[in-house]
Amino acid sequence: MSIEAKICGLATEAAVAAAVEGGAGYVGFVFYPPSPRSVRPERAGRLCLAVPSSIRRVALFVDADDAAIEAVLAAAPIDILQFHGGESPSRVAEARRRFDRPVMKAIAIAGDADVASAARYEEVADRLLFDAKPPRRADALPGGNGFAFDWRLIAGRKWRVPWMLSGGLTPDILPEAVRISGATAVDVSTGVETRPGVKDPDKIRAFLAVARGL
Repeated sequence: MSIEAKICGLATEAAVAAAVEGGAGYVGFVFYPPSPRSVRPERAGRLCLAVPSSIRRVALFVDADDAAIEAVLAAAPIDILQFHGGESPSRVAEARRRFDRPVMKAIAIAGDADVASAARYEEVADRLLFDAKPPRRADALPGGNGFAFDWRLIAGRKWRVPWMLSGGLTPDILPEAVRISGATAVDVSTGVETRPGVKDPDKIRAFLAVARGL
């Protein structure tokens, strides 16, 4: 069975085309202005025109209010909401109900206590995403920092909802990350870039080729 892959932080037609042609299961668009990968809702709407309905379109938010989410959904055909901030379980449940979309909740991992915190979201989120906890520095983003966490922290664990592995993945380390963590779905952003926010279509295709072969 091949590994499902999500290419996140897409902002150009070439990057979207590479993700679609390479067999991505998900494409992600970032709606968090501090991120170099952030796009306007209208831009995301145009990019989504090239995405077939068989590929799920994901909108990434960080502690966004309802108005910000509504603006995106009015402009782009989004299938899944991804919450990558400090959203509480009640906020996840409320947004899922209000916007009638599945919600993926990112869990920042650095130690066992972080892994345990995922249980708070199993009843309210449709999918979990395990990412590395951001470094303690002023310019760190909630995600997309290019760091991996210790995959052994989640190895062999079971959750009641599907989950996805993220954090510092590249085509080279993907096989080892999957082997250790047991992931059946993965998410990549910085690992297919030439610089922050600039996706490399060749790297996207290479990552997806590795995922297909696992």
